[in-house]
Amino acid sequence: MLAHQIPHRAQLLRYIEIAPEVRHFWFEVPDLERFDFIPGQFVSLSETVKGKKVTRAYSIASRPYENKFEVCLNLVHDGAFTPFLFGMEPGDTVEMKGPHGMFVMKQPLRSSLFVATGTGIAPFLPMLQDVLCKDKEQQYTLVFGVRYEHSVLYNEVFEQMAAEHPNFKYICTVTRPTDAWKGNSGRVQQYVFEEIGDRRDLDVYICGLKEMVNDVRDRCKALGFDKSQVIYERYD
Repeated sequence: MLAHQIPHRAQLLRYIEIAPEVRHFWFEVPDLERFDFIPGQFVSLSETVKGKKVTRAYSIASRPYENKFEVCLNLVHDGAFTPFLFGMEPGDTVEMKGPHGMFVMKQPLRSSLFVATGTGIAPFLPMLQDVLCKDKEQQYTLVFGVRYEHSVLYNEVFEQMAAEHPNFKYICTVTRPTDAWKGNSGRVQQYVFEEIGDRRDLDVYICGLKEMVNDVRDRCKALGFDKSQVIYERYD
């Protein structure tokens, strides 16, 4: 059996609520000395819930370190699995396989646009942390959209990254802002295609709900982007 197909027990270390019904979880894999993966990959978590084995894939929201990994999840009240994960407490374990997936930075690196909605931001956190440490030449832009301002995830982290890296631009937009919101409003697509403009030399990475992912992908294709330049992962 391939290493990434061998099941392990991942132990919950801690979690914090980063938005209403959204948590960032820290796990470790006690029987591994190191858990190595490429930023952008995901783990499969499994457990028997109500007598039925359920498996779900979750993007890793951290760079590789020791035998640990992190994930970002929103609670789906009628979901088959997230209520179980949200019921876990530090010390509890869950079956884990991985890493899996090809949603990773292409080589050689090119200037890139990252497009995310909701918890689709999770894989971009380690991908950007990793690439910005390695590459000062290419330009990287993140366009992140949520419905409500209280759901903007990792805002301070991305603002700090933009302050530290001149080749990184961060755009956040809210579709249903309150009067208190002073930032951008509207759908991510508006800002994505403003950023693309006349450029056709970008790689475009998209992660989020199916409707947004398909729309951005199809519009990029219509503009003449090659299929290999548009890399995406859908969350539903």
